[in-house]
Amino acid sequence: MEATSARPVVVGPGGTGVVAHVGLHALCSFADRLGLGSELSCAIPRPRERAPLHDRGKVLVHAMAMLAGGGEACSDIEFLRSEQSLFGNVASDSTPWRTFHEITPSTRAELKTAIAGIRAEVWRRSSATTGSAPVVLDVDASLVEIHTEAKDGTGPTYKGGYGVHPLLCFADATGELLSAMLRPGNAGANDVADHLVVLDEPLSQLPVEIAAGHREGDDTSLVRRDVVVRADSAGCTAGFLAGLRARNVGFSVVARSTRQITEAIFTTLGHEELWAPAVRQDGELRKGAAVMELTELVDLGSVPEGTRLIVRREPLHPGAQQTLFPSLDYRYWGHYSDRDGDPVTLDAFIRAHAHVEEHISRLKDSGLCRFPFSNLEANRNWLMVVAAAADRVRWFQLLCLDGALSRARPKQLCWSIFHAPGRLVRSARREFVRILDGWPSAEALLTAYRKIELLT
Repeated sequence: MEATSARPVVVGPGGTGVVAHVGLHALCSFADRLGLGSELSCAIPRPRERAPLHDRGKVLVHAMAMLAGGGEACSDIEFLRSEQSLFGNVASDSTPWRTFHEITPSTRAELKTAIAGIRAEVWRRSSATTGSAPVVLDVDASLVEIHTEAKDGTGPTYKGGYGVHPLLCFADATGELLSAMLRPGNAGANDVADHLVVLDEPLSQLPVEIAAGHREGDDTSLVRRDVVVRADSAGCTAGFLAGLRARNVGFSVVARSTRQITEAIFTTLGHEELWAPAVRQDGELRKGAAVMELTELVDLGSVPEGTRLIVRREPLHPGAQQTLFPSLDYRYWGHYSDRDGDPVTLDAFIRAHAHVEEHISRLKDSGLCRFPFSNLEANRNWLMVVAAAADRVRWFQLLCLDGALSRARPKQLCWSIFHAPGRLVRSARREFVRILDGWPSAEALLTAYRKIELLT
């Protein structure tokens, strides 16, 4: 029986013929196959003087790979730079730093347009986004702690910390971050103007055939595919709901506690026949939970016509927070929706808004927790690249990976795919990479390369 965890070996410099980060090479090859680097390059204006040594589109693609691999600062690009046989001539850390500071708001808008074009191609190929089902967008905000006051655009948070409070919008089917607004830590959670800005940008990120009819003031006859927004109580404002209706976008938003809702719930006490059993996401009954529609019992004159109020109750468990109104037996939770369907189905739909927490967690594993610059515009550019890096990983999972790896979290992908080792072999004027024998995800990585070759 061995009690040691490592074999005694002599370690020294001078290793050749080996490579690391083979999976990140697959990710970059995937980006090249989609034309991401060239599209980004075309969106960045060329300087009038001599051209830069490193193409700025390539610099951004390498920065995205660095973030996907777990990097948190420009200096982490050096780990790709050391693998010239896989990634070519990678810029030093000073070049990404300059790139993040060179991108202006207008250039950032052009870059987002370029990413939208790539996104449309990915959505065309993926079964997760084709079909006629409504496109669901989830809006939420998240606090990011910043341990210094020297950075522009930061502020104190309601939790007593200091940092930023970005507002985010995700596509539920894929987990892509379609829009992100970098705001100070004391930014209001229910700011109508911010919510509408974060809504308009993802609509422009959607493929043209999906975005049709969803511009402000568009006629409903132009709509070719429904879009529905889900949000927590921060989105429960008359202005935001009116803005959604003006864009022909449906909604399901968490309701805030009001006196008339409390009174409506009180009127149902003792009428158990009015409540229907709630279901989980898999369709099975949710033990002890029940759903009821209270639309006829409240005044909904301040929200768009056709809005419905759905309330769910669950048995109180020890330590549960009481909502909507205090009760010794149940916890009540409601939402407004303008969608058709029975209350039980609508309740299950809004509860799926919880997916947004997983999407945010993915971002925080991919650079969202670190805003490395003092300049606000540079940090906005960083957020854009963080979003693009996370989206590129999701595209890679959708089109190139199968099974559990197609749903894996970033840390698992880093451990199993992105940092896979290999042996570099040169033969017949070509270079081959042999993945380490016995690597658990070797077959998945080889399959990913085969699928990349098939992309047209």
